[in-house]
Amino acid sequence: MATMEECRSALDTLSDNLAGADGDVRGAASLDRSLSCHIKDLDVTFTGRLADGRIRVLDTLEGPPREKAEIRLAMTGDDLVAMVEGELNFAKAWGSGRVRLEAGFRDLLKLKSLL
Repeated sequence: MATMEECRSALDTLSDNLAGADGDVRGAASLDRSLSCHIKDLDVTFTGRLADGRIRVLDTLEGPPREKAEIRLAMTGDDLVAMVEGELNFAKAWGSGRVRLEAGFRDLLKLKSLL
């Protein structure tokens, strides 16, 4: 099982990957939205913002998200680490229910390029 530190590191790596992206991915990452990522097996939530092509983690809370972020992710720590390392395809994980992504319709349309 991935640790909280490994999950935080994976989010930092994902942020770096988004910042270095171009094309459609860069456009999707350019949103300015609140973001939460609930790690179900650790029962912790990372909260922050997706802005300027980066994910900025602002807080780590015990339990599920306390406020409804504009973009909400939920998954296990192992799945987060595997996705960032390229071992798990996000679209397949989302389609099978291993990863939950919730956002407004327009944001989902923009975020589809990340899939």
